Amino acid sequence: MRSRPGNSKTDTDPFPSPPVDDTIAWLRDRPYYEGQIVDERRVPGRDATVADCALNARLADVLAGEGITDLYAHQTAAVESVRDGENVVLATETASGKSLAYTVPAFERALDRRATTLYVAPQVALINDQTETLSELARGLGFASGVSVAQYTGRQSKSEKEAIRERQPTVLLTTPDMLHYGILPHAHRLWDWFFQRLETVVVDEVHGYRGVFGSHVSLVMRRLQRIAERFDSDPEWVCCSATIGNPVDHAATVTGRPSDSFALVDEDTSASGPRHWLLWNPPEYDGGDGWGSGRRKSSHVETKNLFVDLVERGLQTVVFAGSRQTAERYASDSADALRDRGHHDLADAVGAYQAALTDEKRRDLETRLQSGDLRGVWSTSALELGVDVGGLDAVLLDGYPGTRMRAFQQAGRAGRGTDPALVVLVGGEDQLDQYVLRNPATLFEKDAEQAVTNPENEQLLPNHVLAAAGENWLSPDDDRHFGETFPDVVATLESAGDLDRRTTDKGVRWTSNGRPHHDMSLRTVDDREVKLIAKGDTIAKLPFEDALRDAHPGAIYHHQGRRYEVTDLDLSTGVAELDRTWANYYTRVLHDKTITVEADLQERPLPTREDVPVRFASVTMRKQITGYERRDGSSGEVLGQRPLDLPETALETKALYYTIPEDLERDVLAGDYGDSDTADFPGAIHAAEHAMISMFPFAYLCDRGDVGGLSTPHHPHTGEPTIFIYDGYPGGIGLNRAAYDDVLPLMETTLSMLRSCDCADGCPACVQSPHCGNANDPLDKHGAIHLLGGLTGNTGG
Repeated sequence: MRSRPGNSKTDTDPFPSPPVDDTIAWLRDRPYYEGQIVDERRVPGRDATVADCALNARLADVLAGEGITDLYAHQTAAVESVRDGENVVLATETASGKSLAYTVPAFERALDRRATTLYVAPQVALINDQTETLSELARGLGFASGVSVAQYTGRQSKSEKEAIRERQPTVLLTTPDMLHYGILPHAHRLWDWFFQRLETVVVDEVHGYRGVFGSHVSLVMRRLQRIAERFDSDPEWVCCSATIGNPVDHAATVTGRPSDSFALVDEDTSASGPRHWLLWNPPEYDGGDGWGSGRRKSSHVETKNLFVDLVERGLQTVVFAGSRQTAERYASDSADALRDRGHHDLADAVGAYQAALTDEKRRDLETRLQSGDLRGVWSTSALELGVDVGGLDAVLLDGYPGTRMRAFQQAGRAGRGTDPALVVLVGGEDQLDQYVLRNPATLFEKDAEQAVTNPENEQLLPNHVLAAAGENWLSPDDDRHFGETFPDVVATLESAGDLDRRTTDKGVRWTSNGRPHHDMSLRTVDDREVKLIAKGDTIAKLPFEDALRDAHPGAIYHHQGRRYEVTDLDLSTGVAELDRTWANYYTRVLHDKTITVEADLQERPLPTREDVPVRFASVTMRKQITGYERRDGSSGEVLGQRPLDLPETALETKALYYTIPEDLERDVLAGDYGDSDTADFPGAIHAAEHAMISMFPFAYLCDRGDVGGLSTPHHPHTGEPTIFIYDGYPGGIGLNRAAYDDVLPLMETTLSMLRSCDCADGCPACVQSPHCGNANDPLDKHGAIHLLGGLTGNTGG
């Protein structure tokens, strides 16, 4: 939609900001500047392109009252596609007006025949924002229009939910969780009026449905489609996405609709101002582990310095930080720094925004951002979502957010109308951050990452099939919703007594003996949890395996800016006891792993080496935590080790693996590579494994913690040196299935990253991993470069 009046800064703005070029020059003169800017570029803005779109007269009047007189061309294209009965994927930038693309058809259909629209978003904060916007438009149409809007979430009381169903809104906003728990199980009894008239399903932030959550949601959407068909409804699906590499395929996977049923709208025709990007690399330490070690000063401190300066200079600024603790701590530190400079008013205009805040507090911060009263905020990814906070003068990224999609989505929060804006990416010291800072073109010119999810996950599918049977009887042709393994899943559930077979005049049917909905969380696979208790209060809950890693006896646990030491872990009751501590060290577990190949599912040769088979397999990874290290909080130096007696865990998942050919093994064993004086073959394959894992987020929308690995000089299944990379969740989440098809480009990107790191022998920016259970020992960076160069056929320097 066109920018509304007052969306750009003017001479009457109470908080005028200086020109961006002047601000950049000013930053170069700050006392802490030591040449941190490693790349500077300007992404040009663009003028809006509008297109005619015939609108219902009443709706057009209401939109005009909101300052919307024309539709952008991409909005019109999406609206027309929905009107033509097509499914749509709208993949454009943040603040490009995607909501109007589904609002127009939803309201038109409600006005014409009281047809209903279901809007699904992953976070309640986004539900709240959209409910307010859509309700305002509905009120403008008047009560007699028949258009009404309501949200249905877990935060409402039973009486509030009953009132909503009684009112029968035409636009219903909900989360996947409430769709799973509170709507689909009661479709025939409480929601028949809604599904009988369902014509539009909106899936907002569809790029966020990946990993375990995405796999769950994709199965919920298949159950939704089954229910719609039961009521003879055939809704159009409108999926809104950030810019990703596979928007149509991903939307089709999430919704269960055919890829060729989707129209793709991905040309952003909204107006935008130029964005000035700075890539900012914190300096290396100047002593001890300093120059050449890859160890760099804290990105948090560098970001805080920039934030305080920009806010003082008059730029309304948001920082995107990686965790709640970081956002809360550095918002407080920034306010203190402003007070130290005598700016008490600005200090009071700094806040922290994160998902754990109450709805009231988040709303207050959003309102203050929109009005300009809040001059700076430290935020988690919660503000990435389409929450309307207006445009900002500057965005600081405290660390590369893991993917280019997220980097540009966060950067999209900067810019009012066509005014210029500043974006600064402050790098951390790990592989992805340093690779981007050393190779800026990969951020601005490389294709967007692919989103991956796995609705065929055999750990998740049975419960969803059982839930579907409780919503509406199953029939053999439900394999079109649940895939080719559906008959086997049904047979297993029937044998276990969870499904009852019935023969009717329409054929075989299965019904459920219960409803497992409340026994299944959409956000996890393993429902086991451990409570963390300090002085009798539960301060947090951790999944079982996370608790073994982070809440073992002796672990240092950080929560809300405080340090705790775990004094006891009772797995039988699921309780960890914690005491406050001021210890200046942190802990890291040590573990042993083994991988058993249960079944090879696919095999093909590496394109550059016909003698190297690459396989995709079902595997079992067994892990035994053996102890933990204490490390100095400042230097990272190992202070000592302690043994632990914890149970072994097993993970049934999917993996890709490949073997190392004899010629490359001989080269490394002979030390015939790099400048190395020692032959360290185990270190070479270990370093290659770490490096490949670290580059997964460069190809796919994931965190590197979503995948794990194992390298061994001899594996019993292959009889050869083997490198495994596996999905870190039961049943697999599709990452290694995708990487199996793209393993050569992944190897080539990894090799580029290793070669571009100028450290001597390996560092956090290339081969060291914070997740390594062997304390990053052994590692041989030069051996890894030789192996990957030989595998990819790229043996140049």
